[in-house]
Formats: sequence, C-alpha cells, structure tokens
Amino acid sequence: MPYSIMLDAGHGGRDPGAVYNGRQEKDDALRLTLAVGEILQNNGIDVEYTRTTDVYETPYEKAMEANNAGVDFFVSIHRNSYPTDNDVSGVETLVYDLSGIKYEMAQNINDQLEAVGFVNLGVKARPNLVVLKRTKMPAVLVEAGFINSDVDNELFDANFEDIAQGIARGILDTLDGAGVIRDVYYRVQTGSFRNWGNAQRMLTELLEQDFPAFIDDSGPYIRVQVGGYDDLNEAIAMEQRLKRAGYQTVIVS
Repeated sequence: MPYSIMLDAGHGGRDPGAVYNGRQEKDDALRLTLAVGEILQNNGIDVEYTRTTDVYETPYEKAMEANNAGVDFFVSIHRNSYPTDNDVSGVETLVYDLSGIKYEMAQNINDQLEAVGFVNLGVKARPNLVVLKRTKMPAVLVEAGFINSDVDNELFDANFEDIAQGIARGILDTLDGAGVIRDVYYRVQTGSFRNWGNAQRMLTELLEQDFPAFIDDSGPYIRVQVGGYDDLNEAIAMEQRLKRAGYQTVIVS
C-alpha cells in the first residue's frame, strides 16, 4: 500500500495570504503545491489535496480534512512575508515541535531549497499553528521564500521546477531514510507524448548524445525516459546532466 500525503496550498479564495506588488501568496502556493504533488505521484506516493482551485477553507477545516482522510503526512506550502519589504529573504519550515520524522522532513526540505539558492533560515517550532497542532499525522509547513523580497521572487520564478523538485526530494529522502520507501527504481523522464513521431525524435536526439534513453509506452502516454537507478542520488545526477543539455525533466519511479 503506498504512503499518502495531504498537500495543502496555503490560503485561497477570499484569503489571498501575503500580497506584494499585486502578487498573491495563494496563487504561488497553489501552483507550487500542484507541481510538488505531480512529482510525488510519479514517485509512487498517494497524494491528496486540501484544494486544487482558488477556494477558501479555514485552517481547522484543512486539518480535519487530513485527519478524516487518514493520510500519513501533511505538508502545507506557503510564501513568507516580513513587515518591511526586501529586508529578509530565505526559506524556513515550521513544525509543531523539533522532534520526530516531521523535524527530519523539514530539515531535508530546507537543505534541498538551500541547494536551489535560497538562504536557509532553519526549522522553527510553531505549536500554535492550527494545521500543525490539530493534524494527527506528522505535519510541516514550508515557507518557500518571502513574497515581499524581490530576490526570493526572482529565484522562485526562475527556478520554479527546481523548487518543486527540491520540496518533493526532501519528502522522499525522509521517507527513504526512515525505511518507509523500499525497493524504488528511479528513472528520469524527459517527455510525455501522444504522438509516436515526437517521442521517437526525442529518443533519437538523446541517444545521439549517449544518454541511455528508451521509450515507455505502458501507460496512456508515450514517455521518453533515461536510465534506471536504485540510488536516488544517481538519478539526480543524471537529471542535472539532462537539464544542462536543455531538457525539461522529472524523476519518476
């Protein structure tokens, strides 16, 4: 049975969250949450969402939704804010207390986002936050940069896919290290097509560059993938090679 995670895009609907120069936290949070969810699903995690559109639920309703669904983990994604614009930048992740697998997951997420280029502001205990206090499963709240920091916004926009991958990897690394995920086989996907000709062209292009590429047509789409790795770090190294070669990638299992 796959492990399950409830992903929560912060705020929504009538609650925009933090706002800066017309940019609304609720929009960034939803976009990033959906991207993280897709990566986790591609890696065998059962993903549920508190919202997939611009709707409002109270933090308590979100916590109860996770509890009623019986998920194994809860991850809430936000953008941070500071009273003075452009004074503070960086990522921090919040947990109920600094213990257990939730604390490890928070540290791993921060480390991954630091590698993308954010300042790592650490993991903080916030026992009074409803989505951390009322959830019955390990829960973390990720503050993916400050929305009123031009530096963080530029990083967020320019490295969006890497940020989504970083959060997902922080989660997956935690589950892997805790023995939750076993016998996973990783591949790097470079394209998903309906048309065989388009898939074949990408395959030929990759093979000409000596990438160990192949076509997987076992599902509804024709997927072009590279490699096959028992070690996630090897898959990440291959993904970086492919990105340097100009390909859009996602690690799947």
